[in-house]
Amino acid sequence: MISVVIPTLNEAFRLPALLAALGRETTAHEVIVVDGGSQDGTPALAIALGARLVCVRSGRGRQLAAGAEAARGEVLLFLHADTEFPEAGLARVAAALAAAPAPVGGNFRLVFDGDSEFSRWLTGFYAWLRTRGVYYGDSGVFVRRRVYEALGGIRPIALMEDYDFICRLEAFGETCCIEAPPLVTSSRRFAGRKPWRIRLGWVWIHALYYLGVSPEILARLYDSERRRQAA
Repeated sequence: MISVVIPTLNEAFRLPALLAALGRETTAHEVIVVDGGSQDGTPALAIALGARLVCVRSGRGRQLAAGAEAARGEVLLFLHADTEFPEAGLARVAAALAAAPAPVGGNFRLVFDGDSEFSRWLTGFYAWLRTRGVYYGDSGVFVRRRVYEALGGIRPIALMEDYDFICRLEAFGETCCIEAPPLVTSSRRFAGRKPWRIRLGWVWIHALYYLGVSPEILARLYDSERRRQAA
């Protein structure tokens, strides 16, 4: 069984479409929504749409770790609430993990929605990063439970929790990328922000991370910069 873990914070608008898509999947699975304190009715909505609900303090790393702990499946799949999940996507995960040599986990090719030049650039940039073993939580990361546990799981840190885990996953063994069908993700977090500043911020945050700056400080810097760009 595949356990799908979805962290949420005020996602009542976008969550129903994802849960509906997962509800049409025929591969054995469970859906766990881990809410971080939504004020828009997300928890009640998740229950009404058939998901298991876990409530914790906000923070994506903390939420993902709590969802994995509650999961019962042999495979964990982490999805963002604004993901457009493709038909038979779970079957593709199962098939990818059954391939030989058996990968320890992987992700989907990611496509950013919208028809802007920047969203197209992001799609190409993420594909280029994946050839170098770099990807993020919005690309639908999946992992065998035994591997997840051997790695010590996702750390409940304030920022870069996905990158931290994926670096350990890539070092552990061979992974795979599901090229088709891809996941489609929202470009909403880049709305109102200048593309050159987004690129510079990405480099800046990663450089500070490699220099050992704590995730708590990185989270404050990232949030401040994002607010400044959107102003």
